Amino acid sequence: MRFQFKTSYNQDIRIFRDKVDIFWYGLLAVIVLMLPLLMDEYYVGETAWVFIYGICGVSMMVLVGYTGLVSLGHAAFLGIGAYAHAYFIQHGMPWVMAMVLAVALTTASGLIVGLPALRMTGIYLTIATLAFAVIIQEVFSRWESVTHGFAGMKVDKPVIFGVEFATDRSFYYLCLFFLVVVLWGTRNLLRSPTGRAWIAMRDSEIAAQSMGVHLAIYKSIAFAYSAGVMGLAGALFAHKIAFLAPDIFTILLSIQFLLLVIVGGLGSLHGAVFGAIFVALLPPLIAILRDSIPDSMAAFATGTGLTLIGTIGAAIGGFLAKPGVEAGIFGLILVLVILLEPLGMYGRWLKIKLFFSTFPMYKASTFKRQKSYMRSERLR
Repeated sequence: MRFQFKTSYNQDIRIFRDKVDIFWYGLLAVIVLMLPLLMDEYYVGETAWVFIYGICGVSMMVLVGYTGLVSLGHAAFLGIGAYAHAYFIQHGMPWVMAMVLAVALTTASGLIVGLPALRMTGIYLTIATLAFAVIIQEVFSRWESVTHGFAGMKVDKPVIFGVEFATDRSFYYLCLFFLVVVLWGTRNLLRSPTGRAWIAMRDSEIAAQSMGVHLAIYKSIAFAYSAGVMGLAGALFAHKIAFLAPDIFTILLSIQFLLLVIVGGLGSLHGAVFGAIFVALLPPLIAILRDSIPDSMAAFATGTGLTLIGTIGAAIGGFLAKPGVEAGIFGLILVLVILLEPLGMYGRWLKIKLFFSTFPMYKASTFKRQKSYMRSERLR
């Protein structure tokens, strides 16, 4: 259940539900545009990661949240877009044309990978996309004439129509522009017959077929569109990371993308953005805690004479510095979200809005559902 009240079909299919939505989104736009002027350039650069991961989240949300097809191969699409864009730029192609060709190549790759989806579902499709990711990573390693193998490929700052986006602030606005374009385009696509066919397939393929939805065509479109959006994110990713190597695009990155949409909230573009904020900012937060907790607790122990506090702080810092802890924290959060909040961060936000909109008449039991329910109701 989406935990919100809908009054009409026209309100449901509009980009903005009402004037209140327009006001809040306008205020958000002003804040996002002014943010680089108020923050240090380092934090501006870290925020750009949120926009890149947001584009990746939209790509995964189309496939997992709206079409019901689980993929563990999207790190490969990200790598194809990144390497293709960097290769075209190094061979003298204009930035915009290199971007268009990289997206087209990634879209074609998604269409090819989508062909097995016509006969496979569930875990079998997931394994097939995982195999594709392993194959593509091997291609990145061995095709040295294009990717330079493990020697890596340097990527320069983007130059668009003679304008160089060399600073973190300028690149911030570039990533923000593409995120807005992707969100706007995807939102309109989801309101079209294509988007509604995807949702019908997600709820029940048999019911979708009975309504005239051609499963093969719409699954192929979903894979192609999702891969194309991921290729766009790959081009920006290449400029942000500035150096491409095959060991970047691993299965762990694909799992992070899947974690992004699950934690953010399946079946919602808002969830893609919320999940991007979580995935992009959690590693810097862990690094800050790793460095600050031992020092702050040691200073507190010195001031109070409680040496045990300093020892605990050093132990916490040492634990956070161990390899694999970050991946373990990601996994723990994923398990907790699935157990405690299956609708993700966006689902929790909807419940908070509903609480304040109905307060003091809100009752938690009003919206409780039975423990067993139909598959078609899971992502409403």
